[in-house]
This record gives sequence, structure tokens and C-alpha cells, in this order.
Amino acid sequence: MAVRFTLDELDAAAALLRRGGVIAYPTEAVFGLGCDPHDRVAFERLFALKQRPPTQGVLLIAAEFAQVERYIDTVAVPAEVMAQVQASWPGPNTWIFPRSPAVPEWVAGAHAGIALRVTAHAPAAALCRAYGGALVSTSANPHGEPPARSVATLETYFGGALDGLLDAPLGELERPTVIRDALSGAIIRA
Repeated sequence: MAVRFTLDELDAAAALLRRGGVIAYPTEAVFGLGCDPHDRVAFERLFALKQRPPTQGVLLIAAEFAQVERYIDTVAVPAEVMAQVQASWPGPNTWIFPRSPAVPEWVAGAHAGIALRVTAHAPAAALCRAYGGALVSTSANPHGEPPARSVATLETYFGGALDGLLDAPLGELERPTVIRDALSGAIIRA
């Protein structure tokens, strides 16, 4: 079984992430799987756990805009669009932006953009703060299965294959966050 961390042990959870660990943590609606987006080995382990095709990208979650700003090709985003997005954060809003060269190729998959969220969910935001940056965030489930909404489901899905688990409450959303294209406003995932 994965090492369980409480909200009082965020520094230890962040240290595990910095050492290449893959952990499950609560988000607004479901548990997510996370790792350092710049650690390709950790990222490939995460995708192996999910049995997810590498062409599918993942989103990055953060506690504040400063943690995701470097991943955005800000020259390609009009100021009014950026203002609208920033007004929706922190909150349960995921936006796809034109990506900057700071986004590792493996994070984006076959996509030209990068999906980003500045979360208002306190446990996930606290984990990003303790880690000191944005984290990979993808639903905690094998590809094609429903996302985990309980620790028991996480254990069924992954057994001892996860390195860690932030054992804290989920948010109050019934479904994962809506994903929108920042430039067009089009809804990618309702």
C-alpha cells in the first residue's frame, strides 16, 4: 500500500514527488494522480499505472497563477482572454492554452496546447504549494474505468503500485472540471 500522508504531512508528500514519486490526491470531484511534470520517468510510471496512451496529454494543476504562467505562450493569448481566465481562478475551471517551450513534450501528448487549472480545492492547492509548483493532474483510474472517488477504489485500482496518497477530502463537485479552450471559449469537456 502507498504511504498515506495527512494534510499535516504535506512536506513529506512534496519530498516524495521531488524524488520521482507518483501519488494520488483529492481534487474538486475525484482523486487525481500526480507527479513532477518535468520528471519523465515518473510521468511514464504514472501513464503505465493508468494504462493510458502516451498521445493523450494531461493537465497541470497549481495553487496560483505564478505556478502555471511559464507554461503559457503568453504572446499568443490576448490580454482580455488572460484577464477572463485569471478572473475564473482559483476555481474549478480548466483552460487549454497555446503552450510555451517550458511544457515537456510528454505532458502535452499529441496536443498543440496545454490544459491548466489553478485550483481552489484546499488540499490540492496545499500540495502544490508544498511542492513549489504545478503538478500533473489526471484522474486516478485505469484508462476506461470510472475515476476514483474513494481510497477504497484507489486501493482496488492500484494496490501498492502508488508511491503515496494524500488522504484528504474531495471537493464538492459531482464531475471533473469543465475544460475550455482559452482562445475560443469552446467547451472541450463538459
